[in-house]
Amino acid sequence: MAAPVLHVLKPPQTKGHASVVHLPRHWFILATSAELGKKPIGRTLQGTPLVLFRDGEGKPGALLDRCPHRNVPLSAGDVAEGQLQCRYHGWRFDREGVCKYIPSLVGEADAKARHAQSYPTVEQDGFVWVYSSSRADAEAPETMPYRFAKASAPGYTTVRQVVESPATLHATIENALDVPHTAFLHKGLFRSKSRNITIEAHVTRTKDRVVAEYLGEPRPPGIVARILSPSGGTVTHFDRFLLPSIAEVEYSIGTENHILVASAMTPVSDFVTRIFAVVSFKLRIPGGLIKPFLHPLALAIFKQDAEILKLQTETIQRFGGEQFASTEIDVLGRHIWRLLKNAERGETSGDEAHEERISLVV
Repeated sequence: MAAPVLHVLKPPQTKGHASVVHLPRHWFILATSAELGKKPIGRTLQGTPLVLFRDGEGKPGALLDRCPHRNVPLSAGDVAEGQLQCRYHGWRFDREGVCKYIPSLVGEADAKARHAQSYPTVEQDGFVWVYSSSRADAEAPETMPYRFAKASAPGYTTVRQVVESPATLHATIENALDVPHTAFLHKGLFRSKSRNITIEAHVTRTKDRVVAEYLGEPRPPGIVARILSPSGGTVTHFDRFLLPSIAEVEYSIGTENHILVASAMTPVSDFVTRIFAVVSFKLRIPGGLIKPFLHPLALAIFKQDAEILKLQTETIQRFGGEQFASTEIDVLGRHIWRLLKNAERGETSGDEAHEERISLVV
């Protein structure tokens, strides 16, 4: 008898591509102000280990997390006399990475080879922002970090949350600004099954952002929307992506209810993104009454997103790369990717403005 033929199943071939970018010369949040106390803390930005600390004036600094002397992580050290001190031999560095003191050394400690690589740092809106290019690799920043417009605005209540997404920066941003998935992944919390209502998305892309305005959208039927506007009403809805990594979702329901979810995404590594979310809302009902209900609901939504993005990442890695099939109702994804790739190449000034209208059923 002939030997049986063995049919070996092979996974579909992919291009080995993943939507990963590395963005120089941009601001990212690495910690909340409350996290950065008297002790240095280690953080990672786009795969680069950094150490954050406060100097003698309480100002934050960011250095490469490696002592130039013997390669010990500076985050294992301490702050002494307002300077970051290495745990191994006691070398001390200021916020700009200048070596200020070496125990037992006769003479000046300041020599270029002894400096630690430093990164511009700004504390703003309760967050510590770090520039993604070191002082040695780029000129001083010409811009300031993003401002959370409603975080301290009169009449607004604000909830802050830090969550981690096991996914690329692009996937995490697209998820935050994607409408169709909410009826399935967040069913009952924010949206439900389709009501067969056709709405229109007006999309505008410029050199540093893309904005989708959704026209003709009724109030979503989920729990969150009912809490925000018990009496219903017509929705004014904007989704925005702003370079390098800001996702804004803005709703106005009726004339008295306004909510802005602003999320600053920090690419920790190629497939880990940390989300610093600031949810600000002004309602007809006092915010203090709504906050205890809204916070756990927002956490539940973030958890569902993290779980699905983890599955997406695992599948991409299992198959050795991405293989996406898209339609026009994936409204912002391709625009976000275009802007991210332009920013990676440093080409944020020459892209032509783009405008389109898309119909979708909700």
